[in-house]
Amino acid sequence: MSTGELLNVEPVELKFPFELKKQISCSIQLSNKTENHVAFKVKTTNPKKYCVRPNSGVVLPRSTCDVTVTMQAQKEAPVDLQCKDKFLLQSVVAGPGATTKDVTPEMFSKEAGHAVEEWKLRVIYLPPPQRPSPVPEEEAEEGSSPKATISDNGNSSSEMKSLISKLTDEKDAAIKQSNRIRQEMELLRRGGNKTQADRFSFIFVIVVGLIGLLLGYIIKK
Repeated sequence: MSTGELLNVEPVELKFPFELKKQISCSIQLSNKTENHVAFKVKTTNPKKYCVRPNSGVVLPRSTCDVTVTMQAQKEAPVDLQCKDKFLLQSVVAGPGATTKDVTPEMFSKEAGHAVEEWKLRVIYLPPPQRPSPVPEEEAEEGSSPKATISDNGNSSSEMKSLISKLTDEKDAAIKQSNRIRQEMELLRRGGNKTQADRFSFIFVIVVGLIGLLLGYIIKK
């Protein structure tokens, strides 16, 4: 806050959280310390860049007035967010009952002998506020429905046990078939039927291969 004979001005630094392509505003509060009507006027070194509302007016005795400064959307960011723009706030005692329509540039002329108070206001650019990182959709879904995940795991486990039981039964049946074929081969060899023995030998190899595949599949599961 800056205190003068006529007004208290707060703040004396205009701080803008700088973001590209976005209008940004800040406020200045003028407090009249006197029993007089006080006229004010706001000037800037870069009038095309800022909009001041109101840029002139009258603060009633023992009252306050808010001035809004809006920075137009910028296409480029200054180096290191440094800004050389400045504002000049002038105030002077106005006549009793004065209104905004009564404020003229001549009222703020020191050459005319008017007692003009002045404040130079700096412009400061601040880094934009940090936005929270969005939660990945997959994590959000997992966090919101843990019961569904547990249920799915339970169903998968039950299906796996059923499949293993079925494959085990098939493996036992194949082993029995293999033993039976082996016995028949032995009988054929003893009986001297080599062709039949070779045929059964081939079948035996196939059956043993199938059993190996089944066992490998079960082990992987």
